[in-house]
Amino acid sequence: MKKSVCTIILNRNLPEVTDKLYENIYKHNKDFTDIFVVEGGSDKDNLSKYTTWHADWEEAKKNGLRYSRGMNYALDNLLQENKLKDYDAFLLLTNDTEFEEKPFIEDLYNILNKHKRLGILSPCCPTWGEKYLLEKNSLKFFWFIHSDALLIKRECIEEIYNDTKPGFMNFLFDGSNFRGYCSESELIAKAYNNNWAAGITSKVWSIENESHLINKHELIKTESVEENLKLYVEEGFKWMNQKYGFKSKWSMHMYVKTLYDKFFINYPELKKYQI
Repeated sequence: MKKSVCTIILNRNLPEVTDKLYENIYKHNKDFTDIFVVEGGSDKDNLSKYTTWHADWEEAKKNGLRYSRGMNYALDNLLQENKLKDYDAFLLLTNDTEFEEKPFIEDLYNILNKHKRLGILSPCCPTWGEKYLLEKNSLKFFWFIHSDALLIKRECIEEIYNDTKPGFMNFLFDGSNFRGYCSESELIAKAYNNNWAAGITSKVWSIENESHLINKHELIKTESVEENLKLYVEEGFKWMNQKYGFKSKWSMHMYVKTLYDKFFINYPELKKYQI
């Protein structure tokens, strides 16, 4: 039976965490999604038992892939295997994402499918301030979403991905921005620039369990939270300045906001979803 959604989980040396997420999704959503696990440079003895692809070249083993390169790698593999068109949408997850023990993917997909110009959808998090904007309407379109749980419509991906130079460095995200500072803003900008909206819904909730990075960063083979945050910002500013000439994240945000406002000029009937 054809599944509507392709779920991709990124792992790096945390097989138990990844397997738990996989099994929760499979238990409650197996009729609606296929699940693929991409190993971002994991050690051979720390692979998920559900591994689909293993990035095992030297640079990947040394530094990992992070979210951007990991999702690029998985999506490019699906393209090369002629599986990209098998699905209507793709759910991109880090392995520290946690959901309630119940079905949720069909709910996300139905929202995405209901709205023709909605290209990207994120579940809300209980700790986000955005939840207060969703009290009367469970869906709003946003110009900023900081989430490692994104459901993206295939048609949106097909319009914005780098079809001239696909690969783990350059498929959907810019892999040169290694740690991903403002990578979600760049993705959302690409979407709005092609008349696709990005939304958050309170119909589904998820959280990012940061304790894994805090307590297991040596196993993951990454820096401490403090050092990682420092490099995340420093390297991200350098990338942003070189690529866009922006001197701050606010310049990046306002760039996306301009495209967001233009979207509602083009689609005034969707203004009820504007924040």
